[in-house]
Amino acid sequence: MQTFTTPSDYLDAAREMADTGRPALARLLAEEAADRTPDPKEAARILAGFLGRSLRKEN
Repeated sequence: MQTFTTPSDYLDAAREMADTGRPALARLLAEEAADRTPDPKEAARILAGFLGRSLRKEN
């Protein structure tokens, strides 16, 4: 079982999902990684690597 404690954990999982043909999960994990990244430029770079619009359901 994988533990997610850092942005890089989420990003690693996002890459794994992308590599296995699950782009929606990859995008969600990348968004979480970006949210947990304190540097806005780095967060934008993370999201740029996972194309598509946000799939999050906002309240």
